[in-house]
Amino acid sequence: MTERFVIGKIINAHGIRGEVKVFPITDDAKRFKKLKKVILSKDPEGDPGISYDVESTRIDKDVVLVKFRQTEDRTEAEKLKGMFLSVGREDAVKLPEDRFFIADLIGLEAVDDDIGSLGVVNDVYETGANSILSIRRSGKRDLQVPFLKTVCYEVDTGSGIIRTRLPEGLYEIYETSKGGGR
Repeated sequence: MTERFVIGKIINAHGIRGEVKVFPITDDAKRFKKLKKVILSKDPEGDPGISYDVESTRIDKDVVLVKFRQTEDRTEAEKLKGMFLSVGREDAVKLPEDRFFIADLIGLEAVDDDIGSLGVVNDVYETGANSILSIRRSGKRDLQVPFLKTVCYEVDTGSGIIRTRLPEGLYEIYETSKGGGR
């Protein structure tokens, strides 16, 4: 299970007092207002990063302006351009029951009641109405499954399985269509 979640990327310095512009990588930028500390890293997958204390945040259009205690001026803020902001699981937003972090869904095996193993979730994306699970299948085109309670009725991150009941005809569309994986 992922222990760190990327929530944004520093795209530039802002002003002369050490603020940075952060492009939020989260579904609700207002979550930044509750941050006390973050981990900054060039590569959130392989770099353990450095802890920074959040002094203040404010939302400005499509970016979040963040002031760290460790950055006193624009020169120090400019050095952070390109860094990713992450939070540890313990500092992440508490999700309601039956809600999941995307990072916790990726890598789970999707198992259908009738078909059996469908493959492994390799991506999750939003359509506006609901999320879609992209399921990688060996030698076949990725299967796109709506992440709805009526379709994906059980998510067990502990055992690594999502149990599904695919809508009638969905699997057959992917079985008869031409083309390999993405």
